[in-house]
Amino acid sequence: MKSFDKATNIKLLLSEKKLIIAGLRHWIQTARPWHQVDKGFTKMRGKAVSAKAIFVLCIASFLAGSLFTSRTWTHTSQSKHDHQVPIIPNHVKRLSEVTRDCDHKRKLVEGKPADILGEVTKTHEAIKALDKTISTLEMEVAVGRRSQLKGAQHALDQTPSNHSLQKAFVVIGINTAFSSRKRRDSVRETWMPRGAKLKKLEKEKGIVIRFVIGHSATPGGVLDKGIDREEGEHKDFLRLKHVEGYHKLSTKTRIYFSTAVSIWDAEFYIKVDDDVHLNLGMLVSALARHRSKPRTYIGCMKSGPVLSQKGVKYHEPEYWKFGEEGNKYFRHATGQIYAISKDLAAYISINSPILHRYANEDVSLGSWFIGLEVDHVDDRSMCCGTPPDCEWKAQAGNVCVASFDWSCSGICKSVERMKDVHNSCGEGDGAVWNVLL
Repeated sequence: MKSFDKATNIKLLLSEKKLIIAGLRHWIQTARPWHQVDKGFTKMRGKAVSAKAIFVLCIASFLAGSLFTSRTWTHTSQSKHDHQVPIIPNHVKRLSEVTRDCDHKRKLVEGKPADILGEVTKTHEAIKALDKTISTLEMEVAVGRRSQLKGAQHALDQTPSNHSLQKAFVVIGINTAFSSRKRRDSVRETWMPRGAKLKKLEKEKGIVIRFVIGHSATPGGVLDKGIDREEGEHKDFLRLKHVEGYHKLSTKTRIYFSTAVSIWDAEFYIKVDDDVHLNLGMLVSALARHRSKPRTYIGCMKSGPVLSQKGVKYHEPEYWKFGEEGNKYFRHATGQIYAISKDLAAYISINSPILHRYANEDVSLGSWFIGLEVDHVDDRSMCCGTPPDCEWKAQAGNVCVASFDWSCSGICKSVERMKDVHNSCGEGDGAVWNVLL
């Protein structure tokens, strides 16, 4: 109930904020400095209105409003003198307030353009501040709504422990495919702990690592049985309710984050490809620097061209949405690896049905955050090259978070080269255990 009341209060406050912004915007539209002072008259929107007329209209509006209030003007009919109409003290106070307000508006109209520009600028700043507050409140409502849904599910289930979220610092989802068994093995033999070490890392450090995969077009077929056998051996998979396919990566990404937040209550969620080398200690250290910031999106930010030609790799069928031919995408993290904070993962989970999916998965993710108050962190240590690049940086004390080859969108021939990259650019197997969280 407490979470429900909190979400309700936030919604009410959000409505009030939006009403305030609507009023401020209306004021700007009716008080823009499109005037010219000429012989005591002000020209606004093509109509001449005198300062005296503004004052008289204000007083007339006040008097007209007073006639329709519940209060009445009282006559002293028993007076022997002139039949005066005394004014109720409250109306006197209101009249003086209206007069002052009219004087202020008259001075504003007759004032210098610079003064009015200053007033409008201040109002714009106020609107920007309120817009930012509304963005924050909307995100809190989304997270609160998620908590309510989880709480309701927890209360209805007969065995609530089955639905309690597991606490973690980071969930690392390694995107993989049915045909990538050798890639997965190369990862297990290098930077990803196995067996008891994987469980220990999860329990003691809150670092969860899973290979992420859906099911085939024929559930229960040969491909799915192969993953079942591999899962029985290593127990390091996160299975999604998703049909695998290269052109469905945007959908897979959306389902991955939605599934992960339904299992783990983590501070960060990461997606990484199975042909990328990671240094877990450096990764966790980099994330820890941003743990106090809300709505954080971390990766190597880029803005590639929108490819309209059919048949080419990374073709964007909806290229027309990005303007004229030859335009570039908005800034977004490259798809090999990126991290998002808890509230952004919750946002994806709650709004999953209405999040648009473009042809390219990294573009889709970036588009989901483009209209939100999100901190885009461009961390170039998450996109180092393979040796000699990451090797030189490691020797200089700047160990990379992730390494891959841009030309291959991953480590070229990763099955054969992953171990060499690990030996040349790895931080050491014990590094992650020494990181304080």
